[in-house]
Amino acid sequence: MRKVSFSEYGGPEVLRLVDAEEPHAGPGRIRVAVRAAGVNPVDWRIREGQFRDRRPLDLPAGTGFDAAGVVDEVGEGLEGEVAVGDRVFGLGTETYAEFAVLSHWARMPEGLTFEEAAGYPSVTETALRILRQVGVRSGQTLLVSGAAGGVGSAVVQIARDRGIAVIGTASAANQEYLRGLGALATTYGEGWVERVRRLGEVDAALDLAGSGVLRELVALTRDPDKVITISDLGAAEAGVRFSGEEENPRQALAEAADLVARGRLRIPVEKVYTLDEAAAAQADSRAGHTRGRRVVRV
Repeated sequence: MRKVSFSEYGGPEVLRLVDAEEPHAGPGRIRVAVRAAGVNPVDWRIREGQFRDRRPLDLPAGTGFDAAGVVDEVGEGLEGEVAVGDRVFGLGTETYAEFAVLSHWARMPEGLTFEEAAGYPSVTETALRILRQVGVRSGQTLLVSGAAGGVGSAVVQIARDRGIAVIGTASAANQEYLRGLGALATTYGEGWVERVRRLGEVDAALDLAGSGVLRELVALTRDPDKVITISDLGAAEAGVRFSGEEENPRQALAEAADLVARGRLRIPVEKVYTLDEAAAAQADSRAGHTRGRRVVRV
């Protein structure tokens, strides 16, 4: 099969489309013929070596965690749960490939394309996890820094569905997009804290962009326990929590599928790339300003 791989840490130029042995589904796992793979910031952070101390790789290694595709192998212990031919989306490893093994998955909701479905797994798991961890409740106000990307799009919609008011920061070009999702929108940059204060009191805050705003978020919420980041590795210095570990992915994917099926969650795909454009996909992700999701079509 073909997959995207890298043999050394570095920029997007280290990615190569190579021939590789097909993976196979072990116990409790499924293999899918990948139709599309989601592009996430964690993909290029790992490729650059930002997590080499926490999550060392045995190089060469593939890239990608999100996929949508058709089940073509079912591992031991899953009889009756999933079948060859099922259309699923989920989480695995080395998903920028023609075949990938998934450890967690859900059936694709009706009406989604593979490209759309590939954009949901990591971002919805992350969104549901950090909303639970930050402890924001119906009737309260949540501030989301970097709200227009994939995780932000999911957070805003899920929070609004739960009766939580949302203030979201994003670029000037994404203000109407955020308002369309139900958020009160404002731009980041100089004076952003005062602009947020004019929009209302903040009960909790999420940092999705890693743009060095943790101390300001603590000041706005008046409680470091009410701030969570998924992007700023300096979280401990600001006294806030860094959330980076999955907790219950299977349940999160099932909840995401239900929200999509009920029309309560929709994440647009900003751009679709081919497998041999994986380097460009990760470079564009790193540049930021993504509205929704970027995916690689296989």
